[in-house]
Amino acid sequence: MRYELIGTIMPAVEVTLSSGEAMYTQSGGMCWMNENMKMSTNTRGGLLKGIGRMFAGESIFMATYTATSDPGIVAFSSTVPGEILPVDLSSYRSLICQKGAFLCAEDSVHTEITFTKKLSSGLFGGEGFILQRLSGSGMVFLEIDGNKVIKDLAPGESIKVDTGNLVAFEDTVNYEIEMVKGGMNIFLGGEGLFLTRLTGPGKVIFQTQNFAEFAGRIAGLIPTGS
Repeated sequence: MRYELIGTIMPAVEVTLSSGEAMYTQSGGMCWMNENMKMSTNTRGGLLKGIGRMFAGESIFMATYTATSDPGIVAFSSTVPGEILPVDLSSYRSLICQKGAFLCAEDSVHTEITFTKKLSSGLFGGEGFILQRLSGSGMVFLEIDGNKVIKDLAPGESIKVDTGNLVAFEDTVNYEIEMVKGGMNIFLGGEGLFLTRLTGPGKVIFQTQNFAEFAGRIAGLIPTGS
């Protein structure tokens, strides 16, 4: 498998596959392919896994693109302005992603839902009680709103982040939610009631834009009809 990142503001990843190699994505994630590719759509792991992905913010059905002869070419594009981040999972034990971060992956990559370690993280974290775990071997491509920031936390080192700016983290990283302190900070700080605390060891991936929050602000500026 070879890949090329194309574009800057609204990037795509174009993948060249040998016969028999495959990539999969959410339903609707593909933007072009050549005649050597075959598409199949299923729940990838059964209906229960598909329903679990739905709660994690992904689609129930996944589309798999398999090369029937050489070369097979297929491309997947981002849905918002930002970056596409290639991740080689052989460098990680597993990676935990927030909803919407997964774009596509090699067929050897496994995706499954995972629960946050503390109930409060799921109830108040802003990203839902269920996250997505990526494991196995091969390449996975993540969508980044804006630009990526990657930090390697030392054992015991902590960092606080607005949950919407969190993309992914290694499963060695502890993930918990804490309330913003101080009444003035809560009501006038503009950051909401809660922040996410991440404690190492392990890598964490942030994004400089939170597109969902941005879209909400734009929607708030649009006058409603009388």
